[in-house]
Amino acid sequence: MRFTGVTSRGIITPIFKQGDDLVSLTADSIIEAAQKENFTIQDRDIIGVTEAVVARTQGNYATCEQIAADIKNKLGGKDMGIVFPILSRNRFSILLKAIAMSCEKLYIQLSYPSDEVGNALITLDDLDEKGIDPYKDNFTESQFRKLFKNTVHVFTKVDYIEAYKSMGKDIEIIFSNNPAYILNYTKNVLNCDIHSRKRTQRILREAGAKKVYRMDEILTSSVDGSGYNSDYGLLGSNKATESKVKLFPRDSHIFVEKLQNRMLELTGKHVEVMVYGDGCFKDPVGGIWELADPVVSPGYTSGLIGTPNELKMKYFADNEFASLRGEQLALAMKERIKAKDKDLSGNMESQGTTPRRLTDLLGSLCDLTSGSGDRGTPVVLIQGYFTNFATD
Repeated sequence: MRFTGVTSRGIITPIFKQGDDLVSLTADSIIEAAQKENFTIQDRDIIGVTEAVVARTQGNYATCEQIAADIKNKLGGKDMGIVFPILSRNRFSILLKAIAMSCEKLYIQLSYPSDEVGNALITLDDLDEKGIDPYKDNFTESQFRKLFKNTVHVFTKVDYIEAYKSMGKDIEIIFSNNPAYILNYTKNVLNCDIHSRKRTQRILREAGAKKVYRMDEILTSSVDGSGYNSDYGLLGSNKATESKVKLFPRDSHIFVEKLQNRMLELTGKHVEVMVYGDGCFKDPVGGIWELADPVVSPGYTSGLIGTPNELKMKYFADNEFASLRGEQLALAMKERIKAKDKDLSGNMESQGTTPRRLTDLLGSLCDLTSGSGDRGTPVVLIQGYFTNFATD
């Protein structure tokens, strides 16, 4: 009889650097942890490796100068605008420094009351109090400042309006939720939103933009020896130093298959592997939606394709099995689970069972397990994920 279900372990590893053999070091760290802490590797265990160490060992970095060169080449190097950047020192400040280096005059159009991932400049209550319609009203910085006195971020305590203005010599900030509003200032635009980027680019083109690029269209190939990402460009990048960013990893699908094969060689077990970045969940206090990467997982093995197919146990406990208790209830529930349909989509029996992609669910679990600071566990081992109440 099993007494536990899903377990998630952060695996302590060496501090990975550029050029390290990440496949071997990851496999060795997991096997050593299992031996020293007395657990066993099983078929269908899941190994998550954070995107940061994949990119770091690849050496997938770019400097401000390299980023600026690509942007200048694509957008002309004179006046340009950016729309909908997120408010983040880690995610965007160095990119903004590079963007400002690429042109003579820069217009920054911020969305309000918050950015795309929930970092707030002001609150919805602030808008209501002032009678502002965020779908129609547009502002210069001075107009915005007259209306709203406190624009300091609730968690970071940073005023991003001031912080972003300080990133270049000639920067003007405006506020609008209409992507095309930037065209009143410049026809050369880099749209910096993440998940709505293709729609924003379409709107800008239809409204008459002369040149318009997305962040995933910058640094898609090497510039002056830089790293690059052919799929995501600058999206998913993080601050590395005051003048350099770490890009989202390349060829993650190759890495996960190599690690899967290495674990099979060493343990005889067929595990699943994924590279994970941000989880996808919302903070209930600050309203921040965690997913600032373009995807939760840029690479995963084939066994992680799909969505959960689960029954809602409490639905049966309250309805079909309402008269049963104890062992009788447990046995009936196990038989019902074993007999469930292979696809429960749209079935009342599965209502409320989170029909999201496995990689999005698992990536969120990995992100919460590994943390983003000093835990030293960039590898996560998840066991029992594909078991259920009826599994022996």
